[in-house]
Amino acid sequence: MAETEDLLGPELPPVDDDDLFKEPMKKRRRSDREQCFRAFPSVEQSALKEYEKLESRTRRVLSNTYQKLIQSVFLDDSIPNGIKYLINRLLAMIEKPSLEPIYIGLFGSTGAGKSSLINAIIQQAMFLPVSGDSICTSCVVQVSSGCCEQYEAKIHLLSDQEWKEELKNLTKLLHKTEEPGGEDVDEDVWDKDEAMEEAIWKLQVVYGTGAERKNYEDLLRVKPKGKIPTSRIITLKAEETIDKCSVIWVISDVERVSGGRAHEDLLNESIKACQRGFCRDIALVVTKTDKLNLPEYLRERKVGTQVIQNQQEAVLERNKTIKLQRSRILKEKLKRKLPADCKVLEASDLVYTVSAHEYWQQALLTEEETEIPKLREYIRKRFLDKKRRMVTKYVTEAFGLLLLTDSFNSMENLPNEHLHLSSLRRFVEEKTVLLERAIEQCFTFVERPLQEGVLAARASYRRLLGAHLVRSRGNQGFHQTLKAVCLKNGIYASRTLARIDLNEAITQPIYDQIDPVFGAIFRAGNAPGLALMPHIEAFKHSLQEKMTEIGMRNGWKYDGYTKSFLIQEISAILGGLEGYILRKKRKIYESVTSSVQNDLKPCYEEAAQIAGKKACERTKDVIRRGVERQVAEGMFERAQERMQHQFQLLKNGITEKVKGSIATMLALASSQGDGLYKELADVRSEYKEMEKLHRSLREVAENAVLRRGMQDFLLRMSPSKAAPQNRASTLET
Repeated sequence: MAETEDLLGPELPPVDDDDLFKEPMKKRRRSDREQCFRAFPSVEQSALKEYEKLESRTRRVLSNTYQKLIQSVFLDDSIPNGIKYLINRLLAMIEKPSLEPIYIGLFGSTGAGKSSLINAIIQQAMFLPVSGDSICTSCVVQVSSGCCEQYEAKIHLLSDQEWKEELKNLTKLLHKTEEPGGEDVDEDVWDKDEAMEEAIWKLQVVYGTGAERKNYEDLLRVKPKGKIPTSRIITLKAEETIDKCSVIWVISDVERVSGGRAHEDLLNESIKACQRGFCRDIALVVTKTDKLNLPEYLRERKVGTQVIQNQQEAVLERNKTIKLQRSRILKEKLKRKLPADCKVLEASDLVYTVSAHEYWQQALLTEEETEIPKLREYIRKRFLDKKRRMVTKYVTEAFGLLLLTDSFNSMENLPNEHLHLSSLRRFVEEKTVLLERAIEQCFTFVERPLQEGVLAARASYRRLLGAHLVRSRGNQGFHQTLKAVCLKNGIYASRTLARIDLNEAITQPIYDQIDPVFGAIFRAGNAPGLALMPHIEAFKHSLQEKMTEIGMRNGWKYDGYTKSFLIQEISAILGGLEGYILRKKRKIYESVTSSVQNDLKPCYEEAAQIAGKKACERTKDVIRRGVERQVAEGMFERAQERMQHQFQLLKNGITEKVKGSIATMLALASSQGDGLYKELADVRSEYKEMEKLHRSLREVAENAVLRRGMQDFLLRMSPSKAAPQNRASTLET
């Protein structure tokens, strides 16, 4: 993604005059809104509809104002910059999406129950096909990120010859055929069960059920069941795959939640997403909790003294134990990587124990006990809260624009207001310098742990690299894996095998040192300490207080048209900074590994070409020598400089955007009396309507709180839902 695409909300790129007269986009269809409403209970529907109505009326006022301005300047040879700013801002507000999607990432291995969970949450039993013979919702891709901000996933289809070689290896593994003098399969990499599972899956996907029982010659004569694209490459592109998620649920089968390698990898990736992306919440969702062998459970039971009477009681007790144990483990892992006051650590639910099967059957558990409603309620509350915040911000910004637009028709107190704004402009310049210093001071906190991390990496890189290259039981099967690692510049991800990332492995000591500080700098909220956002909030409040002070001292016209506009626009400008910072945060965090990956790229390219006798060992030697050479030439120090440079770019970007946006805003506010402004259409009726909508924000919020309180009271007073009628039979004594 290019740097120029990172724009703040109110900051607009230059446009041609012809672009000013384009039609706003059409409203979204009513059916879409009605479908959204049906997902909410009646109380929340009422609140949502009130916010929808408030937003819709605001869009209508903005649209009417936009049309009037366009008609006022349509025949003019030149349009003043102030009018262009207003028209562009109005158009951007009209076309602003009603609500950005809330991305919730469900990460789990094939068969963990992701599709079944989604189907249960949305109450559509067959919305997504669940894993079966064809594993319909599964796909294996290789993802490469490198130094660019756009992630690209490519599915490379093998040539006929390459597939024949792959097919021979798969059938050899399944039928346990060994070549004379062959080495034992390296179980550290190719764990027997996992390798066979992957081989079976590949053959079934290509040739259908039963393919795993056929030999190599038979499969060569079988026609693949799927259509193969002629290009042999399927490319999927997206910005930030995982990092767009604001919530991540790590999905794990109850039988694999403890000690599963894939589960731990997914959990670690999720924690990294909190560091580098938009993620604000992580939870472990344990699925298929209705699965329990009662005699075995009772025999191995180590908790509780109460007599277990039936399957249901055993499941509930086991679920409670899992919640306590896994919550403690997850919280400890998060504490090591995230700042102590991170909101994720304050979450009341870090672990959910769910059963999609029992949600539909309710033979063993009640609907509430399946915890599907709990997850659904979490999503609804998050959506409703985001809608409330979005509409509040939208109406407030719109009110500020209408304040200024209406004030352009007035010529009162203009000389005095020019003097007041000149004073404010000097104040802004002084505060911007102080903000720049505060940001620089904030970023210096990462320098010491970064330096310590570099020293730790230099001391441990041989051991960390060797852990990925040295195999205790031989190299058979490993050379192809190692070649794939080199072809992907040090990274290899498999459907069942553990992910290999050599760049990440040798830079991990650096991240171990910087993670707590990095998380503290970029954490959400306004808590004091290392955080960046409180400095921006303090800057905003100082400007708003100065505006109020000037307005009170000098009696700005009509209760402060200009003052109110400036205060609203300051909030909009600085509010947009948070999104800009979060987008840059990922590039900063990944700068260490991307720098190392870039330095080692020639080494990987050389290693990927090695074939023939002793190819595996020769490949390892090339990688070792390449790493040694780059470390000696300052690879880790360059990575350190790269991260420091990215911090510097962020500081410069923040201050430049603040200076540019506020300068434009002040110039606009002081440009009344240009001559053409008095010819603008009368927008007093739109201003009065917008004033009413702005006042109604509080009423809508109060109504939502009142309804929620009434709903909670009624729920407390009503009897709990009946338990399933068809309970598991009582354990016989």
